[in-house]
Amino acid sequence: MNASVQAMPEDKDLADRVERLTDGQLDCLRLVQQHLSSKEIAAALDISPHTVDQRIRISLQTLGVATRKEAARLLAEAEDPYQRLIHQPPYIPDVEQSGQTDVAVSNQIRHADRAGSSGWAEPKTEQGVAGRRFSLPMPFATGRQPRNEMGVGFRLLWIVLIAIGATFSAGMYLAGLESLSRLLNG
Repeated sequence: MNASVQAMPEDKDLADRVERLTDGQLDCLRLVQQHLSSKEIAAALDISPHTVDQRIRISLQTLGVATRKEAARLLAEAEDPYQRLIHQPPYIPDVEQSGQTDVAVSNQIRHADRAGSSGWAEPKTEQGVAGRRFSLPMPFATGRQPRNEMGVGFRLLWIVLIAIGATFSAGMYLAGLESLSRLLNG
């Protein structure tokens, strides 16, 4: 058996198909690998979502796959065929050796599910709860929250709040028009 690694025929076929992709198609598929939507890809590449969809559709035909996820997987396989190793230290200390008590560890585990949630935010300190305040997530992307992951309840709340604000604004506009007409007529 030869010591050098021979390319399998399907690997060569995959490499040929990937080489036929344009730079724009490759860019789109790399962002699909990062689980971005067509709109997010369009914003990142400064092109229209229609162009993104067209590039991905042509890529699917070129690669001979049915879904964008499969196309992104094939591209990743062609560009980096080896799975990256995750570094893990050779020795992981026990809980007692790390300086944390069992109570602290169980408290961290018990409250880990609340991390990043919306609702009543209770900042925890060593002395206890610092105070209660309500945290309402914004209905648009922010630096802290780049993706909109609001639940149905918060979406409905924002719809109601926006409707109340629009009604109030329309009322103020009509009151201003009435005052102006009285001023001009009177």
